[in-house]
Amino acid sequence: MKSFFEELFEYSHHFNGEIADILINNSDLVSVKSTNLFSHIISAHQIWNSRILQDEESFEVWQVHPLTDYKAINDRNFERSMKIIGTYNFAEVVTYKTSKGVPLQNIVRDILFHIINHSTYHRAQIATELKSVGIEPILTDWIMYKR
Repeated sequence: MKSFFEELFEYSHHFNGEIADILINNSDLVSVKSTNLFSHIISAHQIWNSRILQDEESFEVWQVHPLTDYKAINDRNFERSMKIIGTYNFAEVVTYKTSKGVPLQNIVRDILFHIINHSTYHRAQIATELKSVGIEPILTDWIMYKR
């Protein structure tokens, strides 16, 4: 399971980086919705890492980041997720509070899968936004990555 999660996070990191490049290189064309969605992807990833690692969360769920910070945040999130994958038991229970202060628990495996699934979902929304402004979106399917 460890190697599979490493692959999933490598995949997500790779395509987050490509999407960041598209948004940065086309900042005059892309919609605010696209940049807000990408900021949300990297903010949520950071928040979930922090919940597992039990450290302070520095981002808010819908915090908007400068385009110039996208790649560094994506890289840091990836590094922290890889640390989690390498050191945590996937069945370990994580207790945390939601952004609204509601206490909850999930196991590490489910949180890690959620990070991947959440990012994939919002990358698809960004692809739709890119297409609407005439930018051909990249193919970010898992199977395309594996080819």
